[in-house]
Amino acid sequence: MTYELVIIGAGPAGLTAAIYASRARLRTLVIEKEPFGGSQIINTESVDNYPGLPGISGFDLAMKLRDHAQALGAEFVTDSVTAIGSEDDIKYISGEKGIYEAKTIIIATGARHRKLGAPGEEEFAGKGVSYCATCDGAFYKGRDVAVIGGGNVALEDALYLTKMCRKVYLVHRRDELRGEKINQEQLLAKENAEVLWSSVVSAIEGSDTVEGLRLRNVKTGEESFVPVSGVFVAVGILPNSESFIGTLEDDGGFIVTDAECRTGQPGIFAVGDVRNTPLRQVITACADGAVAVNAASAYLRTLG
Repeated sequence: MTYELVIIGAGPAGLTAAIYASRARLRTLVIEKEPFGGSQIINTESVDNYPGLPGISGFDLAMKLRDHAQALGAEFVTDSVTAIGSEDDIKYISGEKGIYEAKTIIIATGARHRKLGAPGEEEFAGKGVSYCATCDGAFYKGRDVAVIGGGNVALEDALYLTKMCRKVYLVHRRDELRGEKINQEQLLAKENAEVLWSSVVSAIEGSDTVEGLRLRNVKTGEESFVPVSGVFVAVGILPNSESFIGTLEDDGGFIVTDAECRTGQPGIFAVGDVRNTPLRQVITACADGAVAVNAASAYLRTLG
């Protein structure tokens, strides 16, 4: 079967694209490597910036989007995409379970957490090192923890952890934070939060589990040890674009698109966190999905 549209990824961007495509009566297939999909948002305890749904959990929002798409007729399959290609007007999507044909493709594979690369990070993964404060924060109730980073995710993670942890250190390599001012103000006002400026992680130390951080001040070179039970890494994201590099133009791994989410290959679009967008939020991911379907529909009309 040749689908009019195949969407790779079932996060907010991909699911919104599925909703809009189904409403446009396009024969649509969504390929998602995880059973439930939802991408990074399913690990978010509370989404407070999605219009009209303040405080909804990320998992609930993702499931609402998926249910909406399925109710409109979008098809879903669980598979991992390994490559894409084109022959004349037909696109081929190679997965571990089979090959899918489509007239257009929307890539919505999202991104993943960037790692520190510090000694001890891999050793203590799941034993004190975490990349999701909302997933694992409850394990550290009443204990001291550290968050690594200075952007919005790091600030939000630190704020979340101040609700349950005795002490929250925010370790940042610069002398000013990059996140939104409101998040900065809220964190700096917390009595149990402390920012460790101009510092980088030299090592994560412990025996069976994390016992502390070895830090280095980037200005003075001074080494210090901070005893903590948990380390939450929030130093950025990496695009899930490996299957498309070489086929599509990228910028540091992020797929290059125009304002209508079109890549350099006719009939292939990229949306959400995997593309070179200036803002990576749920609302912008959803907007990308709608924009891409509009552009895909226009492309399909040129095929006759």
